[in-house]
Amino acid sequence: MIVEQIYTGCLSEAAYYIESNGIAAIVDPLRETTPYLDKLSSQKAKLKFIFITHFHADFVSGHVDLANKTGAKIIFGPNAEAEFSFHSGRDQEIFNVGNLKIKLLHTPGHTLESSCYLLSNENEEDYCIFTGDTLFIGDVGRPDLAVKSHLNENDLAKLLFKSLRTKIFPLSDDVIIYPAHGAGSACGKNMSKETFDTLGHQKKVNYALNPEMTEAEFIKEATCGLSSPPRYFPENVKMNKSINTTFEQIISNGFTALDPKSFKNISEKENTLIIDCRKPQEYATSHIPNSIFIGIDGGFAPWAGTVISNLNQKILLVGDENRIQEAITRLSRVGIDNTIGYLDGGMLAWEKENYITSSVRSIDAISFENENLENANIIDVRNNNEYNDGHLKESSFLPLDKISSNISNYSKDSSYYIHCQGGYRSMIACSILKSKGIHNLTDIKGGFMAIKTTTNFTIEKEQTIAS
Repeated sequence: MIVEQIYTGCLSEAAYYIESNGIAAIVDPLRETTPYLDKLSSQKAKLKFIFITHFHADFVSGHVDLANKTGAKIIFGPNAEAEFSFHSGRDQEIFNVGNLKIKLLHTPGHTLESSCYLLSNENEEDYCIFTGDTLFIGDVGRPDLAVKSHLNENDLAKLLFKSLRTKIFPLSDDVIIYPAHGAGSACGKNMSKETFDTLGHQKKVNYALNPEMTEAEFIKEATCGLSSPPRYFPENVKMNKSINTTFEQIISNGFTALDPKSFKNISEKENTLIIDCRKPQEYATSHIPNSIFIGIDGGFAPWAGTVISNLNQKILLVGDENRIQEAITRLSRVGIDNTIGYLDGGMLAWEKENYITSSVRSIDAISFENENLENANIIDVRNNNEYNDGHLKESSFLPLDKISSNISNYSKDSSYYIHCQGGYRSMIACSILKSKGIHNLTDIKGGFMAIKTTTNFTIEKEQTIAS
């Protein structure tokens, strides 16, 4: 028996490879199929099932392409509706994978079709359960993503409470919990950095499995403090119900080297966006005017999906040529499929042609402290939890994930100091503000961590939730 977690850190996402006696199954695959096909080939195994725990909102799954390439059957839980062919599983239905049995447990709450898959080993002992977004390590899936006109988040939280109590809690304490996400995912509030655990330990530390918690207490806890979901979530759900452009075609379209003149001509066309995926300070020093910084070494794809207003617009890339295919791949995972090329030779080639460049003023925390900050506009672009844990007394809270709605808080005639936690998100914010004509910006290198550890600014705490 093989049960392998395939974890993708930049998405905080876990897929799973299961094999017994030359027969394999995969749970919640990512968009690109090559890693799974390579695994099957190396193991000389045949893929029989692709189990999907629910219609994911935070990434586009590769289940359709993988099924077409292998002949495997796609399995969803009850209530699923999609454009492609799949098997609509029944609650308690059993699927044989070699000498293993996998039982579908319908666990609505995060979404209505959400299901967990309980694996029994060769001795017919419950071994592990793939919980999707129903149960995380230290948390549960947020119950506000599948809200309908007749179903609000309290209704979904009530369903989730029942699912946990009737389907998961009665299992043996030594059953291993394998969720779809870990810390960093927007599908929950406070997930653990651990990516698996035993059910017995989770009963001790996870509030959602506290046997003394009432339904009302659970609903209150599960629904409080939820920030608005990223703007790409609904689009990803829609794509996961559809037949999409193949991953291979997306790579082929995007991995097109463009000389500076061609790049410039295309970039000036309507509905085209330049994403600069270099390092923050490289962007600060020199970049193409109106390009958006989203560094590939941070939360690249989730932030792209969050701050780009139109996921269907054409994308041009500026970055290290050795990482352009990686950038296209990661964008496609969140449904940004229209990359059409990259700047051949990067910014050096652009500058060699004497084309116009722009820059962002970026200073360290000590220099920030030494500036005349009387009546200064200091903007904190972190999230609610970070801000509430400690912030500059003089700062205004305008989180990056809401920049499209809070852009009206900025004035083209004013100057601003922008900081985040470590210096990545503040540069994204600066790039977006510059593209909107707000140019009097100063980025604080090292962000709040550098401010807190190297300066004498007053730090205060107060409970604030950004609207």
